Amino acid sequence: MVHFSAWLWSLSHLAVLSLCLPTDELERRAIALKIPAQPTTTYGVMDVTSQTASTTIPATTGTVITSVTSASTSGNPVNTTVVQTSGIGSITTASTTLNPSVTAPSAATGSNIFVTVASGPPPSQISSRSNHPVTPSGIVNQTSPVGTNKFYANFFLGTQASGTWTHPYSVTWQKGGGVSGSWGLGISHIERSQLAWPSGTPPLEYFVNPIGIEALIFSAAELGSTTSLTTDSLTAFSGNVNLAASQGEDPLISFPLVQGMGFVTAIYGGATPWLQSTVFFSTLTYVGTVADGNIYKWRVVLNDQSNWLIYATPSGASGVPTFNLQNTSVITGPSGFTGTIQVAKNPASTAGEAAYDAAAGVYATGASLTGQVDGTSGSYTLAYDKSGHSTGNTTLLMWALPHHIDSFDSATSASVISALQLVTTTKGMATAVSADHFTLVESNLPSMIGFAPWNASTAQSLRTLSSSAAQAVVSAGVVELAEDINSQTDLNSMYYSGKALAKFAQIVYAVNTLAGDTSGTATSGLENLESAYNLFVNNTQQFPLAYDTVWKGAVSTASYGGSDNTCGADFGNTCYNDHHFHYGYFVYAAALIAYLDPSWLTVNNGANKDWVNMLVRDYANGADDGYFPFSRNFDWYHGHSWAHGILETGDGKDEESSSEDSLSLYGMKMWGQVIGDPNMEARGNLQLAVQARSLSNYFLYQETNTVEPANFTGNRVSGILFENKIDHTTYFGNAPEYIEAIHMIPLVPSSAYTRNATFVSEEWNQYFSDGRVDSTDGGWRGILYANLALIDPTTSFNWFNSPSFNASYLDGGASRTWYLAWAAGLGGSA
Repeated sequence: MVHFSAWLWSLSHLAVLSLCLPTDELERRAIALKIPAQPTTTYGVMDVTSQTASTTIPATTGTVITSVTSASTSGNPVNTTVVQTSGIGSITTASTTLNPSVTAPSAATGSNIFVTVASGPPPSQISSRSNHPVTPSGIVNQTSPVGTNKFYANFFLGTQASGTWTHPYSVTWQKGGGVSGSWGLGISHIERSQLAWPSGTPPLEYFVNPIGIEALIFSAAELGSTTSLTTDSLTAFSGNVNLAASQGEDPLISFPLVQGMGFVTAIYGGATPWLQSTVFFSTLTYVGTVADGNIYKWRVVLNDQSNWLIYATPSGASGVPTFNLQNTSVITGPSGFTGTIQVAKNPASTAGEAAYDAAAGVYATGASLTGQVDGTSGSYTLAYDKSGHSTGNTTLLMWALPHHIDSFDSATSASVISALQLVTTTKGMATAVSADHFTLVESNLPSMIGFAPWNASTAQSLRTLSSSAAQAVVSAGVVELAEDINSQTDLNSMYYSGKALAKFAQIVYAVNTLAGDTSGTATSGLENLESAYNLFVNNTQQFPLAYDTVWKGAVSTASYGGSDNTCGADFGNTCYNDHHFHYGYFVYAAALIAYLDPSWLTVNNGANKDWVNMLVRDYANGADDGYFPFSRNFDWYHGHSWAHGILETGDGKDEESSSEDSLSLYGMKMWGQVIGDPNMEARGNLQLAVQARSLSNYFLYQETNTVEPANFTGNRVSGILFENKIDHTTYFGNAPEYIEAIHMIPLVPSSAYTRNATFVSEEWNQYFSDGRVDSTDGGWRGILYANLALIDPTTSFNWFNSPSFNASYLDGGASRTWYLAWAAGLGGSA
């Protein structure tokens, strides 16, 4: 999970700015490059091809942020309060049994899976609020919902001066600070040799990419202390950043930012270009023209000996625009320049230069996503919008991450430029691709995984337990269903409440469907569970949800006013932290309830279905529907979700619990199945497949992993993965069971799909084998033994079935009943 205290460093300088402009002013702000019929400017002939600056020691160290916690507002995701199981009486059994709706998972098919979940406003019981604690800074020309958890959020949060990672580059508004004192947009690319590491013997605890090393900075002579930064056209994969001389004026420079963009492109609108550097310029060499002769090219060598290329494409001008190396820090361009300037780092000599030359002059402006699923196979395509010079004849150069390369279709694979690679901050090597779209294929979707335990080695689900295992499950279920469900679910936290609801849903399912009990115990348990769930559907829980009209989402009201207006409550839910974690438990619980009692979907005019659909729309919408953005949490470029919401952070977005990310997708898949939405189910299957591939590259490290640094992969899991660093820790402590098991919880059928047996075995042998597991405390021990069922279900089952089993080893979201059924279903009981 992501926890609020990780961001407290930024609150001391949180600047809340609101740009309020009249409509006619907003409409004229965008820079439109139109080539006049005749050139309006004529540049002279370039008579100096190479310029050299005096030697200066480059600024190559930067600064690093190594802390992740600084206050007591971090919470432990495992609620280890022991539930009283003795003397609680027994559950009153109903006289009827349950009649589930579906007996086996379906292989959902969809030819266009990216469609909205529902239309219209949120349910009427969800009130709207327009006074969110965090106000966006400088967002203009934006009518669609903003991606609160997307890569560009730092540009409209707080100081607006923290980094954004497009990969392999990062960009940061300098805002008059740093070594340069510039008011432009800095471009950074960090090599592995520059990483900051702690001392010690591998595996090392963390690695951090230094910030503040700006290889190049796009600026203009006209920018100064009154410079204003705005953003517009914010979508799932892209956004525009604009710099104006002062608030309300037309932008002098606009930057179309797209994940994986091949160049960093600056669109100048009548300004005097300044290219600056904190690494310092060594030489600037004019090379000549490329393409049709209207794109001009320079080579730049920095004092760290890195090689960069500059391409200038004037609009409405002829001749070579003059760029002069004034000193080691500044290159100046012609006054009143209109057109594009693009930069790229070239680590591949002539091969790299040829690839960049072929793509110069055009740039990505956005991307659209399409996808289709046919049973157990599926594909998705990222199609890039582009603009610039000669777009019809020039193919984009884009950067692909390792999990992309692994799943490209044959046509996209043929466009890979394997000789041109740049390392990313936390995602291994990015490889250049000459393509206007990526098509990626997943041929092993988890379509046949349902509610029952699923065995990865046989690709089968076991939906009937042995008689002895069934007896153990029923015995445990009778005890646990007699607990007070309301007291465990009516909490001041959507996260803890959702976990508890999912726990009891699993118990009812295990007793009824897996153990086949006909005593009425499951029926009574389900009645109590539905009553407890109804509190949330009616929105009468301790902190009701509200529809936030500022950022457009369903949020907890816990941080609205009162004693906590800084988004510290419930892990920052009000500020869009962890929505997929929190709401994923509710969706999973609802799917189990609807499976066990199909009438639950239609009572009260479908109120239950509408409420759960609202949660899915909030964190995993299949398309922008006007009320909720497309895919708030899941990042289709990175292949996993980001948990961090709308507070500025120096190291970018992050994710701590990859397994709760998986639950949010699995829960959505199963909800789609029970409500008869094949597109949602198919989308969930495809997302789980994409995520499993991403996790094996970036979060869960087998001994064969070569994506992340070798000094780090021996930790076996990432811990907290940020955009700019990976820290093998948690927000609530450094014990190995915390760090490893936060990537295990909760154990559900899809766990066997996303956590393969080889990885689980290597992790277990490194940390918990030979009795070391029994030195762990509280609910963590139960999680570890449940995880063991993935490779040794017999030992797992026997531990949970022991007559001396101690309930203190169960956390608030886990049950002995489910763990017994889970281990038995994986083969732990004959």
